[in-house]
Amino acid sequence: MKVELSRVVHGGCRLGVLTGLGRAGQHSLDVPGCLLYTRCGTVPHLTQDTLHTLPNLPSVTQLTLSTIAEHQEALEEFKNGFRTFSGLHDTVVYCSLHDPATRCPTGHTTNKTVSVWGSGGRIELTVARFMALQKAVRPDWYQSMADGETWQASPSRKRVRKSVDRTLAHLDECLLLHQDMQELQGVEVFGVVEGGDILEERLRSAKETAKRPVAGFCLDGLQSGSMDQALRSQLISAVARELPEEKPRLLQGVGRPDEVLACAEAGVDLFESFFPFQVTERGCALWFDFDISSDPECAELNEERDTVGESQENGGGAADAEDQEQLMTPFEINLNDKRYREDFRPLVEGCGCYCCRNHKRAYLHHLLVTNELLAGVLLMLHNTAHYHAFFRALREALATDKLDLLKKRVLGQGGADTAAKD
Repeated sequence: MKVELSRVVHGGCRLGVLTGLGRAGQHSLDVPGCLLYTRCGTVPHLTQDTLHTLPNLPSVTQLTLSTIAEHQEALEEFKNGFRTFSGLHDTVVYCSLHDPATRCPTGHTTNKTVSVWGSGGRIELTVARFMALQKAVRPDWYQSMADGETWQASPSRKRVRKSVDRTLAHLDECLLLHQDMQELQGVEVFGVVEGGDILEERLRSAKETAKRPVAGFCLDGLQSGSMDQALRSQLISAVARELPEEKPRLLQGVGRPDEVLACAEAGVDLFESFFPFQVTERGCALWFDFDISSDPECAELNEERDTVGESQENGGGAADAEDQEQLMTPFEINLNDKRYREDFRPLVEGCGCYCCRNHKRAYLHHLLVTNELLAGVLLMLHNTAHYHAFFRALREALATDKLDLLKKRVLGQGGADTAAKD
């Protein structure tokens, strides 16, 4: 795979196409872009038929070992890989270590093992078992094993250094075993860049990982809630300068639209799309403006957003990871709120998803307060559509020199927003 850049904006924001995806190299993905988030190969709340009512889905589907490791025996007996096992046709399969939507307990990493957490509890992985899982899954690319625990606490420099050393050692072992596995011929490996919040260790991790024969890079330990956005952007920019221009950079654990914009400006190509699922689990709908094609009258939207958002803003700084999963953000509305009991508007005016075309806020509120499963289905449809449309708007903004306008729209600082406040 290779990133073919068409332009670089603001010194770091990369617009282009990731080509050569899949074992036959027949797929591509526009960047900046995001992957399709799944659990056990299925987008939460949605069947495959329901999911494919949405247009322009990403060509890359993300699996996580934390959700499929407990099914290793079944996959090995099946022998044909996870794509066939789960009916994932005509898509590129990427396998990561952890589920980005779930907080993992710390303190279970050793020099020889890492742990993932499935529905049955902790699963300890050696490099040999990790690679046996990749052999059973047969993805198109996967993240190498890594010690990524340093983002969840305030580790010492010694602990961060150990994280980098362990991750590089794991990568070397994975690459050694990879070359001897016939089932993984043509499969790509992404090296993991660790280093916590220490610039020196970040750069060392990036330089050493770039020396290995990897197809791309996972930037780990920069998850939402782990550090201030300014520091995150500074670290990403410094790391990006050490990485080959033609190889993709995938950022783990960041999904908020404001953070996505900042990280894309710092040089990130790919993001995980777990954020719509988190919003859905809160009983909320994504609801933010990214229209840069015109200057529409959006005062009503921004006025309501100001009112709702005052009690929802969490500041965007470093916060506890568990709080980040639970707290609402300024980019969503809470349909559980009784204010929507008689609100007969669609979730977002002009949205073309099935939910917005056929149902009103009052109906979604009713489904939520009566605990109907349909609520999750409709919210996930809307949230997935809205989030992926945001990435299309980001690429359009880069292509048309409207990134500043997009940032004003998303962050609620546009002219219409000012007018609404006046």
